[in-house]
Amino acid sequence: MAVHSLAELLAELGQPAAPQALDRLEWLAAELLRWNRTHNLTAITDPLEVREKHLLDSLTLLPLLGPARRLLDLGSGAGFPALPVKIVRPALEVVSVDAVGKKIAFQRHVARTLQLAGFTAVHGRAEDLPGTPLCGAGFDVITARALGSLPLLVRLAAPCLAPGGRLVAMKGADGEGELAAAQGELAATGFVCTERRFLQLPVSSSGRWLLVLERRT
Repeated sequence: MAVHSLAELLAELGQPAAPQALDRLEWLAAELLRWNRTHNLTAITDPLEVREKHLLDSLTLLPLLGPARRLLDLGSGAGFPALPVKIVRPALEVVSVDAVGKKIAFQRHVARTLQLAGFTAVHGRAEDLPGTPLCGAGFDVITARALGSLPLLVRLAAPCLAPGGRLVAMKGADGEGELAAAQGELAATGFVCTERRFLQLPVSSSGRWLLVLERRT
């Protein structure tokens, strides 16, 4: 039998969510599609694809957060993974950065409507974040989904990582090959991959790699 509900999709990957969080996530999916009709926020327009490739894909990050208190999402687009993660982990302070104004406007609309305290959507370039008050205390986890190469992500994330912080790069099916090709550049910056996880999304069977990078002195 085909799996369609968000609750079933999350259960398939071992990431159950509380009923209130599920309701908010379903609302987020519907609101994204409503805004998309006039603002062109995402190329994905099928409701099941939105659940799988935006919501579920974002929440694959959860097992890697550990006791993190502050998360930075670089190049977050319309708020993925930032918004789903914040909905499921409401105590987590989340900062989301994107250079496209309409996508940040959507994120701020969602945060206001759902009263997401501790969620900040920044309209700007990731390169400009270091040195700002938001970046001052550093982040326990920095993540990016389909933003750029691993060496680029390291350069963007390094100035904003708290001591002992981790960069989690969310990559597609070629993520392991990209990691192998970037080993030399990563080593030159003092970063190593300390954990890698492969998974397949349950409907499309699309492959995903989660690559955890940490700075070594």
